[in-house]
Amino acid sequence: MSYRIHPCTQNLNAGFLVLSSGLGGHAGFWKPQIETLTQYFHVLSYDQEGCHADSSILPDHYTVTDMARQLLEIIKREKIQQFHFIGHAIGGFIGAELAVLMKSSETTLLSLTSINSWNELDPHTQKCFEARLHLLKSAGAEAYVRAQGLFLYPPAWISKNHAHLKTLENIQLEDFPPAPNVLKRIEAAQKFSINEQHIQALQHCQLHFIANQDDFLVPVHKSSDLKNALGHGQLSILASGAHASTVTEPELLNKTMLQFFQNHFLKVAS
Repeated sequence: MSYRIHPCTQNLNAGFLVLSSGLGGHAGFWKPQIETLTQYFHVLSYDQEGCHADSSILPDHYTVTDMARQLLEIIKREKIQQFHFIGHAIGGFIGAELAVLMKSSETTLLSLTSINSWNELDPHTQKCFEARLHLLKSAGAEAYVRAQGLFLYPPAWISKNHAHLKTLENIQLEDFPPAPNVLKRIEAAQKFSINEQHIQALQHCQLHFIANQDDFLVPVHKSSDLKNALGHGQLSILASGAHASTVTEPELLNKTMLQFFQNHFLKVAS
């Protein structure tokens, strides 16, 4: 269980912000955001369990709740009493589950930002997962990794960055987790849905939903569905960037996230 706290560069007394990545599970996913966010927060990023080549096999019936418990252990270890949370795709689910786990504790989730998440699995996303699962089971890790960029990045970005993308894929293949772990994490994502516990746990939390209009993996309307399911919050729809806009449109995404914090928190703190 690996994690790192990136200290705020401007204020030793700054609050905490936790970053949780999506299916890949790596802290490095957030590299394009760290410099910007550490101007305002102490930023905690972490590797989710089971996501490296040397990882142990995850238990059967693995769920998003298990993922949230792993993160809660880190938060308790670091004695973090209150924090903001940004999650990408299933990372947003982890934030919602974390709110439920902390409901009766003294730890406070101040805000939850969900990027390209959903309230329940969309049939289109299900078909995408089925295609990826079939590739992994029938053709192996390399076919799975080489194809995943089609689900994550805009066509124009792939055309322009194809050499860089191949390098990233090669690195991922060198550290590809055990296939059972990938299958269990996808299954956990497929089974997750927002329920009354999440609604109650997040009713007093500031919520921000960010969606990319051109996301091929998760249709843009799913962020609206998530907002409606939880009953409140701000919805920001970005015109481009696709599913992994953290990588493809970092400046636009960072600006969008910071604007939310400035509207609700940073302005008040100053």
